Amino acid sequence: MDEAIENVAVLGAGNMGHGITEVAAIAGYEVVMRDIEEELVEDGYEQIEWSLGKLAEKNQIEEDADTVLDRISTTVDLEAAVADADLVIEAAPEDLDIKRDVFADVDAATGAETIMATNTSSLRVSDIAMATDRPEYVCGMHFFNPPVKMDLVEVVSGEQTRADVVDAGIEFVESLEKTPIRVRKDVPQFVVNNVLTPLMGEAGFMLDEGDVDIQDVDAAMVFQRGYPMGPFELNDFGGLDIFTHTRDQWDMPVPDSIRSRVEDDDLGRKTGKGFYDYEDGEGVEYEPTDGEGVDTLRIEARMINEAAKLIGDDVADPEDIDIGMRLGGGLPEGTCRTADKLGLDRVVEKLRDLHERTGAERYEPAEYLVELVENGHTGEDAGRGFYDYSDGGPYHYVSHELTDEGVLNVVFDREERLNAFSTDMFDEVKRLLDTVDDEEVSCVVFEGAGDRAFSAGADITGFTTAEPTELATVDETVEAIYDYPRPTIAKIDGFCLGAGLEITLACDLRYATEGSTLGSPEIDLGLIPGGGGTQRLVRLIGEPRTKEMVYRGMQISAERAEDWGILNRALDEDEFEETLDDVVSDLANGPQTALEVAKRVITEGQNASLKTGIAMESQAFGLLATTDDMLEGVAAFNQDREPDFGGD
Repeated sequence: MDEAIENVAVLGAGNMGHGITEVAAIAGYEVVMRDIEEELVEDGYEQIEWSLGKLAEKNQIEEDADTVLDRISTTVDLEAAVADADLVIEAAPEDLDIKRDVFADVDAATGAETIMATNTSSLRVSDIAMATDRPEYVCGMHFFNPPVKMDLVEVVSGEQTRADVVDAGIEFVESLEKTPIRVRKDVPQFVVNNVLTPLMGEAGFMLDEGDVDIQDVDAAMVFQRGYPMGPFELNDFGGLDIFTHTRDQWDMPVPDSIRSRVEDDDLGRKTGKGFYDYEDGEGVEYEPTDGEGVDTLRIEARMINEAAKLIGDDVADPEDIDIGMRLGGGLPEGTCRTADKLGLDRVVEKLRDLHERTGAERYEPAEYLVELVENGHTGEDAGRGFYDYSDGGPYHYVSHELTDEGVLNVVFDREERLNAFSTDMFDEVKRLLDTVDDEEVSCVVFEGAGDRAFSAGADITGFTTAEPTELATVDETVEAIYDYPRPTIAKIDGFCLGAGLEITLACDLRYATEGSTLGSPEIDLGLIPGGGGTQRLVRLIGEPRTKEMVYRGMQISAERAEDWGILNRALDEDEFEETLDDVVSDLANGPQTALEVAKRVITEGQNASLKTGIAMESQAFGLLATTDDMLEGVAAFNQDREPDFGGD
């Protein structure tokens, strides 16, 4: 591609169209939104206006709403809409003929290198691109609904799409501060829907067989397996007609329990009745005690099998599939990661049993899955499955970077759940600290991804499915942070609750933006703070305030947290980054040996008697007086210059 994307046209002003328009305008693009009728365009624009007002009220956009709106224009004239566009995104109804007509018109009205993207969720990109003379410039750009809130976009290559067109699409999505996943081959339903629909479909087949109750299946998947919704609840939420239409479109089997409800116009929440009755009944109703004896592996094996097909066919990587399932499917962890925990041999055995019993093609194990098992790559316990665990495994929820100055920046990267900690996430933080070379690190900075949360606590839904041995990683991780020999900094922007506060208390220095909130809400869940949360807090702010925070599940402002002594400082957003940069620079360029000794003496001395603490201090002082760093510090002082410490 010779030119960068500057001007965007969005064709469609419905939920997806006006959402994509709003996201692009927030990111700074000039956007034209077009639909076939003026009324549709006006309705879409009003929705954008309302949404931007809400975002501005919550300080979730950097500019005021009017400034963003000034970048949006509207029209019903397709040629006028796309005339100056570098990128056209089609968001028309999910009908192949309609989309082909739109693309034929766009092709005729745009420049030779204009990128044409379809927001289809279930059709093949190549089938749409056939309507143009430039299929190499057509790609899929599947946003999830609602685009303003959902972080994921599937960027899809058609059979003839140029690689640089897909690259440009990836870069565009990233510029929107969204997360793209690359779909390398043009398969119907792409990644997320291929892996997610078996969750709903297999539950329907189980109901057809008469061996399960709706509430039991939903309860088992939510409370035993940690899914955010049960499959029948999810079917009702998305619409049983949508599920059926998509499956029929590609001649895929539909459970009788779903098709019969569609024929009776019981489509789910939108009609008041589906698997649950939302008008005359109680709606969704299942309890943690329900679900005993449900074969959850049957459902998850189907999902895992579809993921394996995508990997084996080189459609997507395990990492992208798992990101997609987390961000687009709302799952607490990716399907490939789940598979490696369950054991791929168990999955293949379950699929083969089902295939032998029913003869249904959907149970035929994917070749790639069978190949992994035959090679002994059966999952985490074997050291390799979809992922390689020989060096501890990949990092799914923690991103990190070690700078040339030795600053280890650690980001809690689970933004879709406000960086709430799962047992895997705790384990990854500890593994990182255990494996990094301490000699190369000057200090560690912990922060949360996004601008809403440092960490909103522990992911309690996931913890209900964890084994007691897994829960031990909470204390071990917090202790690893507390005991780390180099200075540690908590960089807090947004919510810092529960486990997030416990990690903060384990850090040496704590800074937050003034709009941040800190607290220990565990009591509201019938729990108490863990990870040393009660003990470090009481030593920091005293018994009365600790008891009030813990007993009442209090959440306090950053300003109050500073006043009470939890934070070093609560900072205005304008000075937050600059102040943290100064702090980190002082630590990175300071005498590393002295900083390590100072941390040890302060940490250990506070738990000893005053006399013992002073003796520790005196001994440490004497040892440091013999180091090269001390000599450099004295020389720099005498010569009125900045010291250049070497760490000896």
